[in-house]
Amino acid sequence: MPVPASLRLPSADDVSAAARRLAGVAHRTPVLTSRTADGRTGARVFFKCENFQRGGAFKFRGAYNALSQLSAEQRTRGVLTWSSGNHAQAVALAGGLLSVPTTIVMPADAPAVKLAATRAYGGHVVTYDREKEVREDVGRRLAAAGGLEIVPPYDHAHVIAGQGTAALELFDEVGALDLLLVCCGGGGLLSGSALAAAGRCPSCRVVGVEPALADDATRSFKTKTLQTTHNPPTIADGARTPSLGLLTFPLVLAHVADMVTVTDEALLRAMFFLWERMKIVVEPTGALAATAAFEAAVPVAGLRVGVIVSGGNVDLRQAASWFASMADDAAAP
Repeated sequence: MPVPASLRLPSADDVSAAARRLAGVAHRTPVLTSRTADGRTGARVFFKCENFQRGGAFKFRGAYNALSQLSAEQRTRGVLTWSSGNHAQAVALAGGLLSVPTTIVMPADAPAVKLAATRAYGGHVVTYDREKEVREDVGRRLAAAGGLEIVPPYDHAHVIAGQGTAALELFDEVGALDLLLVCCGGGGLLSGSALAAAGRCPSCRVVGVEPALADDATRSFKTKTLQTTHNPPTIADGARTPSLGLLTFPLVLAHVADMVTVTDEALLRAMFFLWERMKIVVEPTGALAATAAFEAAVPVAGLRVGVIVSGGNVDLRQAASWFASMADDAAAP
């Protein structure tokens, strides 16, 4: 029995094909620079701002690329996914554009802004208790009952290829880079970005960035054995994935140069800089790659560095609370 296309390892050519499908549908997001960021890092830093993407994050790219390749029968039955937020919104939005019914399994404690946006895009949201249930089990049970096609958040060839188009656009706009920093949860964006680099700029080192509190991919990369985590307590909710996937793990091993981690405290400092100095709304996961540059988690001085700002879907009240806590800590004797 042939392996479904969605389960095959994607290539750089698949990323290019995804870019053609997304042309005129996904936003070609801006690339920002900052003299202050350059001075702080000693590098020339280019921020690819996927917080300006449709749905507020890079996830729209992979979701649309996947849903646009469904058969007529699959489109009629509908799709299901599980997500803490950004992929949920992306699938709901893509489903609305393509007239595909969408069912989204989300944790009950997902950020309110992400739950509300997913419903607003037309997704049928089913919540679960992350302390008592496994989202994949909930999702597969619902999909089997309803005959729904599963489009997972990252471990899907078409999703990975779509995510890689953000890095592809970055290379097309700014040219060759020495280093590309990419956040990592399940590894879809990181894998796709690494494939894009392999096709456009093979000399560019691609480095993944995780929260120290959710370092399963880093441990997997270092040991060459798939490692897991369970509901890690990081503020970067998009990186609370249990592990890399069956597709993303080998892609990361084959195409990524290194993996590094940053603390939540450093992540908040970077997020605050992006808000205050660059005037852009960025969620914690979206600031992971920038944090690695600002905190010298990887050497960047003297290099041309690309940073994928993955998204900006953050609860503003929660962000205000985080920033206030930073001020309180700074004022403490």
